Amino acid sequence: MPTPPTSGGLVRGRIPELSGIEFTGHESVKDYAATLRGLFRDLAFEVEFGRGELYEVLSRQSGHPLLMGMDVKLRARRVCKRLDRLAALMGGGVTESVAFYREFRQQFAPAIQPPAKKKTDPRAFKWDD
Repeated sequence: MPTPPTSGGLVRGRIPELSGIEFTGHESVKDYAATLRGLFRDLAFEVEFGRGELYEVLSRQSGHPLLMGMDVKLRARRVCKRLDRLAALMGGGVTESVAFYREFRQQFAPAIQPPAKKKTDPRAFKWDD
């Protein structure tokens, strides 16, 4: 398995969808925010789905003296509660990625949109022609 490239002790390129986007202008920032939102949304869905499956598997455990009775379901719920929190945090990542792009547009809108050209009256007489 190849090792990811490093720079100054930091590991880079672990998420190819994001690391492949170079910030060259407005469109690249928009792509970055959209990709980030999509990744967080996919992670949140996967964690929620995995939580349901894990709860079903853990709540049916038996065979060990410590895993008998209603205590098993309580333990499974406590374990899966961490995945619930993680899914909520991923949902927050979706919201924050949208807020990131909105903030970028608010702060850099003058730089993004070139100044409007002065409109000339089409009926005006042109002395140069």
